[in-house]
Amino acid sequence: MNGSGPRAALLADGRLHLQHGPIDLIIQAWGERAEVAAAYRQAIARFDDILEVLVQELPQLRTPLGAVPPLLHGPVARRMLTACWPHRANYITPMAAVAGAVADEILQAMLLDRVLSKAYVNNGGDIALHLGQSEALTLGVVNDVDNPAIDATVMLEAAMPVRGLATSGWRGRSQSLGIADAVTVFACDAASADATATMIANAVNVEHSAISRLPACKLRADSDLGELPVTVAVGKLPAPARAEALARGCEWARALQRRGLIHAAYLALQNEVLAVLPASAPDRVAQSALSEVFRTKWTQAPLSTARAGTFRPW
Repeated sequence: MNGSGPRAALLADGRLHLQHGPIDLIIQAWGERAEVAAAYRQAIARFDDILEVLVQELPQLRTPLGAVPPLLHGPVARRMLTACWPHRANYITPMAAVAGAVADEILQAMLLDRVLSKAYVNNGGDIALHLGQSEALTLGVVNDVDNPAIDATVMLEAAMPVRGLATSGWRGRSQSLGIADAVTVFACDAASADATATMIANAVNVEHSAISRLPACKLRADSDLGELPVTVAVGKLPAPARAEALARGCEWARALQRRGLIHAAYLALQNEVLAVLPASAPDRVAQSALSEVFRTKWTQAPLSTARAGTFRPW
């Protein structure tokens, strides 16, 4: 692939890089060499018209959902709608799940008639996962995309009902109504994680003079958020304001968890971190020790890279 269209490159470490316009994917698969090579070819072939087909339905995808679902034709667009539909009682457009839906679509193409032990498609931090029997992947969680470092790690195992994760917040590439530095959600697929991370990040909010907001359309003329005020800056907040904002986000995450829409969530705001864990998780998490969480382990990152002041369940 070349020119301004979709591009593909095999990186020196064996990962595949696919890029077209705003879509930028890093892909890795494990298995027999021939199977991995075939899976990469299938990913490249499927990627060829992903953006082109999405653009054809952008007006509908940027329209807030209402009582009647829009008629969408593209497979990625339909994934976006499916992921966002449960949240239609609040302001949401299918664009809230675009990155995760693209990751899911490419992963599905890779797996067709292939035998892979595990694989992932990473679309700017929104990740679709494949885990074969007894396989696992350890993933890093970043609290601040402006100063990236691994602030926590989580190991996802095949037995878990998690095949996607996504991160949202006011510092990310998407606009946010809230003030979370980052909300990382673990769900059944990447599109669902993308939509729910957006909603939880919007809920991490409080009114304070240190927070600056502007209408979304003033920052991006084509924003699907229109005149809604999105966060553009967050100064240092006092502890009560941080606690209130995080509590609101955690309440929202718990409600989504009760509906079966997420498995777990990790919320970060100015060196405060809360985790909404599955019901089977322990009530307390030791700050400096390994802790069992939905048959996996969350840990604080090494002190040399960790910036989170606290890590505790909500």
